[in-house]
Amino acid sequence: MRIDRMLANLGYGSRKEVKSLLKKGAVLVNGLPVKDGKTHIQPQTDKVEVLEEIVHYKEFVYFMMNKPAGVLSATEDLYEKTVVDLLEREDLVFQPFPVGRLDKDTEGLLLLTNDGQLAHQLLSPKNHVPKTYFAVIAGEVTENDQNIFSNGVELDDGYITKPAQLDILQSGIRSHIELTITEGKFHQVKRMFKAVGKQVVYLKRLSMGPLTLDEELKLGEYRELRQEEIVSLQQHVLKMKNSENPQKKSDFPLD
Repeated sequence: MRIDRMLANLGYGSRKEVKSLLKKGAVLVNGLPVKDGKTHIQPQTDKVEVLEEIVHYKEFVYFMMNKPAGVLSATEDLYEKTVVDLLEREDLVFQPFPVGRLDKDTEGLLLLTNDGQLAHQLLSPKNHVPKTYFAVIAGEVTENDQNIFSNGVELDDGYITKPAQLDILQSGIRSHIELTITEGKFHQVKRMFKAVGKQVVYLKRLSMGPLTLDEELKLGEYRELRQEEIVSLQQHVLKMKNSENPQKKSDFPLD
């Protein structure tokens, strides 16, 4: 990778500003000053310093966010605040995007990354990545609802969902439930309950595949995924792919 491109991508300034740093001799590669922005380096192995500060290169970033209500799962919007607006400037330079979407009024686990391959694999309907939600329902959720959900629910447009696991935590005028689905149709959880005559009044995503929301994250907070969490996601997707295509060798890397 060209040294000027790498530094610009990591937020050390525009190409013009990085060029100025190079000309001043403020950039060292393996202890030697580099002044030509076209110089190619190996980001993973070469030691790069800017103004005596070591540059830590990352190609991909992975963030777990506890999404608050009232924020869009999008990279930009002319009128509304988005989840990307909640990121710090040093994280924005990697141009992460939300993996899938949560409704504006839905809270909970949201993964943001710039790893397009992993995002595609997590969202692919073929991989059946489970997503678990906690919800408060207006109305009594019953064993009959569980049976309907386990066989697939016919939505308002005639689509029949894949089987879902509905666990009743508390049943009454306001029921508390957990629901695990393996697809992500528009407003799916809300439409599933609407199909059985009930209304979702609060919705929070708890997990996506093996990734579980960090309980220490307050609404609107986020953190980088730990290495073991990244590997766990990759392995989960690989396992799902291989279960769908047992004879086909996967091209999805584990590292």
